[in-house]
Amino acid sequence: MDDMDFPTPDAEIESVSPAELRDRIDAGEGLTLLDTRMESEYDEWKIDGGNVDSINIPYFEFLDDEIDDSVLARLPDDREFTVVCAKGGSSEYVAGTLTERGYDVDHLENGMNGWARVYDRVEIERYDGSGRLYQYQRPATGCLGYFLVDGDEAAVIDPLRAFTHRYLEDADELGADLQYAIDTHVHADHISGVRALDAVGVEGVIPEASVDRGVTYADEMTLAADGDEFQVGSATIETVFTPGHTSGMTAYLLDGSLLATGDGLFVESVARPDLEEGDDGAPEAAAQLYESLQERVLSLPDDTLIGGAHASDAAEPAEDGTYTAPLEQLEAEMDALTMDEDAFVELILSDMPPRPANYEEIIPTNLGQQTADDEDAFELELGPNNCAASQESLAGD
Repeated sequence: MDDMDFPTPDAEIESVSPAELRDRIDAGEGLTLLDTRMESEYDEWKIDGGNVDSINIPYFEFLDDEIDDSVLARLPDDREFTVVCAKGGSSEYVAGTLTERGYDVDHLENGMNGWARVYDRVEIERYDGSGRLYQYQRPATGCLGYFLVDGDEAAVIDPLRAFTHRYLEDADELGADLQYAIDTHVHADHISGVRALDAVGVEGVIPEASVDRGVTYADEMTLAADGDEFQVGSATIETVFTPGHTSGMTAYLLDGSLLATGDGLFVESVARPDLEEGDDGAPEAAAQLYESLQERVLSLPDDTLIGGAHASDAAEPAEDGTYTAPLEQLEAEMDALTMDEDAFVELILSDMPPRPANYEEIIPTNLGQQTADDEDAFELELGPNNCAASQESLAGD
C-alpha cells in the first residue's frame, strides 16, 4: 500500500499537482490515468470524466524486476499518462519504474488524498440577485456549496468541515464578514462544517425539521423553519422546507434568483429517498419528495436557477462552469419532473446506486452522536457521494 517504503528509482520522476490535473480535465484534454490501487478501491471511487481514460493495475504488478508482458501490454506506449494511487507513494514508484523503461509518464502528487483537497470557487454568472454568488466545487466527491457575498457580509451554504479555513479566507479576500454557515440537511456523504464555523463565531444554521432525527447540538444553533429569512447585506435568504431526501431536507432561495436545493434536486437527477429510513421507508419518502418538488420547487418562476449540493459524473456544467440550470430547462429535460406521483415513485425506486461510502458513520457524526478528529473525518468522506436517485443522468431522457 502507500504506507509501504518503496525503493526510489534512479530515473527523474515528473509529477503533476491535483490542481493541475483538474485544470487539464476541465480544459477537455484527453488524459490517460493508470490507477495502482487495489481493484476494490478503484471500483468504489476513481477520477472519472468524459475525456479521461482510466486503467487499473495494482502496484504489486510492478514490484518484480521483470514486469509481466501482459501488464505492459495494457499500457499506452504512444502517449503520456499519469499514475495515481491513494497517497502518492506507490504511484511515484511505478512512475519511476516505467520512466526507466522509456514510458512518457508522470504521477499525481499525494494521490487520491490530494485530489480530495481540490476545492474550487466559481462565480455563478446568471445569478441576478443582490451581491455575488459563488459555487464551491469538490471534483473528487461531487460536493457543491454556495457562497453569497453582498457588501461586507457573507453566508455559506452546505460547508464542508475539511474546508472551514477556506470559507473564512474567502470572506476576508472578498472584504466580507462571514455571518452565516447554513446546512440544508443532515448529510450522509461528508462531514458538515457548520459546527466548526459556529465555534469560531459564525452563526450556525440548521433546519428546524432536522432536530427530530436526534441532533445533539440544536441548542447551539439557529433553527431555520419554513419561511424564515436571513439577511446578507441587501440579499435575502428564504427558507423553503422540501422534505423527501430526508425528513428535514430544506432548500434556501437566495434573493429570489437561485434555489440551493441541497439533495432535493440536482441538474441531472432528483434525490434518492432511502438514506434515512432505509428501503422500507423509501416509498413514503419518494412520495414526499414528489410533493416537495411539485408544490415547493416547480411552483417557483421558470427562470429560477437550481443549484444542488452535489453533481455526479453524469452532470453537465453550464457555460460559466457551474452546475446550475434554470428550472424551466430541468423541467423540459427531466421526465421525472412531469410524471404523475405513481410513475415518479416507481422510477426513483427502480435503480438506486450504492449508498454513499461510510454513510452509517457520517450521519451520526453530523448528528453529533459520535465524534471524529479532522483526519478521521477526512478519511470518512473519501468516495463518491451517491446521493442522487440514479448514477445516470435523468435529464434528457
